[in-house]
Amino acid sequence: MVAAGVVVVYDWVLTLGQEIELIWRQRWTLMTVLYLTIRYIGIPYSVVCLLRSMPSVSLTDAVSTIAYYVSDVTNVAVTAMLGVIMIARLYAMYQGSRRMLMFLVITFLAVNITCEVIAVIGLNNTVSEEFILSGTYTCYYVNDLDVQLLFSMTWVLSTIWEVLALCLSVWVVVKHFRDLRRLSPSTESTIGDCFRMLIQSHVLYFASFVGVSCLQLVYLSPEISNSSSTGAQILGGAIEILSIVQMFVLGPRLILGVREYNAKLVESSDAEASMNSIVFQEHVHVSTSSTA
Repeated sequence: MVAAGVVVVYDWVLTLGQEIELIWRQRWTLMTVLYLTIRYIGIPYSVVCLLRSMPSVSLTDAVSTIAYYVSDVTNVAVTAMLGVIMIARLYAMYQGSRRMLMFLVITFLAVNITCEVIAVIGLNNTVSEEFILSGTYTCYYVNDLDVQLLFSMTWVLSTIWEVLALCLSVWVVVKHFRDLRRLSPSTESTIGDCFRMLIQSHVLYFASFVGVSCLQLVYLSPEISNSSSTGAQILGGAIEILSIVQMFVLGPRLILGVREYNAKLVESSDAEASMNSIVFQEHVHVSTSSTA
């Protein structure tokens, strides 16, 4: 968990300059609020998860239970916000299609509400037990088979949503690349670069989500989740680290990448306009001189 917190802080420091220029200094929109919320909730979330996983930190049953609920609620909230970001990206890629927007919103609400209901049921049936390992009190959360099945269903539903979003992204990119053949070379290059950037960031995010989902489904098996072996603890720690990276590093970069590309596009357009203006002025000057 220390590694996960270090990764989140390192990525924040690495992109701080871009964040100030592309987020704080721009007009505030819904994407701005989502970016800042996801970005700055990652550090305290990492701290809470770290306290929960450190045997040397003694927490009372009440504090441990609160930390458990806070981390799970944060997972649900951040997943919902990432879903909104994905809907906005797909809505833009489908050129503002209202039918696509309605389809995405209805599908996302159905999946998200179902996952939240399942998560609440699972949390209410989760039992915390205290163990003494080498003189240190450690709190473990024990789930029965039905609760583990419920948690598995949430990951399966979330994976279905991500697969659907990826398929829609790939489909519209393929369709646009076919249509680009009828456009001018400059327009084809600009639009092609834009869709290439969108699909690359989407595939990276999707790959991380699928990796976390597969590990989570393995971890939810009764033999592993209720085990206190070193292997099970390493697997649980790896899932926590990858989940934090996927949500709080790759998630904000879905927005930051688009804004960075737009800034470069505007900058290149301004540079091209300035160059054309210089050429035009030189042409006028030469014409005037020759006339005189």
